[in-house]
Amino acid sequence: MIDVARFRMLLEEERARKLALLPALSADIASANVARQNSNVDDEHDPEGATIAFELSQASALLDQSRSGLAEVEAALDRIAAGTYGSCAICGEQIAEGRLEARPWTPFCILHARGRA
Repeated sequence: MIDVARFRMLLEEERARKLALLPALSADIASANVARQNSNVDDEHDPEGATIAFELSQASALLDQSRSGLAEVEAALDRIAAGTYGSCAICGEQIAEGRLEARPWTPFCILHARGRA
């Protein structure tokens, strides 16, 4: 039997980390947009323009990943509340504790996680 209270604590800590990261990433995007708007940059031909475009792209990707990760953590906390945490969403079998240690938000056992990571 898995220690649900311990995993709840891990998930809540992860949620707090992700919630703290979102405003910083949003600020990075806003800053890159301001830099882009305040310069006479041709992204395609100006070396500085390529840097701004790269920074904007990277920050946007990190923001998307953080939002997605937050949704996964929130879903895991919902499964704890529903009493289904630790059971595979496909087969219903218990997810190995080692897998939950590595990815406490996972809804899939190792067999059904293939191709979903």
